[in-house]
Amino acid sequence: MRTLISTAFISLDGVVEAPGGEPGYRNSGWTFKNVEFVPESFEIKGREQEESTALLLGRVSYEAFSPVWPDMADFADYKTMPKYVVSTTLTDDDLVPNWGETTILRSLDEVAALKETEGGPIIVHGSASLNHALSDAGLIDRYHLLVFPLLLGAGKRLFSTTDKDTQKLKLVEYEAYANGLQKNVFDVVR
Repeated sequence: MRTLISTAFISLDGVVEAPGGEPGYRNSGWTFKNVEFVPESFEIKGREQEESTALLLGRVSYEAFSPVWPDMADFADYKTMPKYVVSTTLTDDDLVPNWGETTILRSLDEVAALKETEGGPIIVHGSASLNHALSDAGLIDRYHLLVFPLLLGAGKRLFSTTDKDTQKLKLVEYEAYANGLQKNVFDVVR
């Protein structure tokens, strides 16, 4: 079974919306506007590209990333990696031609089936709504969180607000950096 990893830039109060400057959010760009850049605090982002074998996105994140990431050196390893987009509305004609093999999945059952295939870890970037659904369905195996020392208040959150039983996590890797960022890697305990 493949490991499904949710990775996120997250504020201390759980917000994941518009970390890179996406329009329409009051605090857009909070990852670089409000915290000193310390290169070693982002080491995990490069490691994710090296260790992942597939990229999973929701429709909104695909539509935000696909026009930009294919031509960015920072995301070069993702260009050749198989990509999966969970959407009930996208068609093959909506997919960009310059970002390699991309498959549309129509349901969480298809995501569960993907996890049963041969291969290495599948990484999920962005995709707040998809993260909620994946978590509620018990499909996420690990979280890679870069926690920023900020309180952003309103905004899309990583974790679902569904009323459900406690889900235990095991901290397997952590580090704090001079700029206040914290790396927290959690495995989901089953």
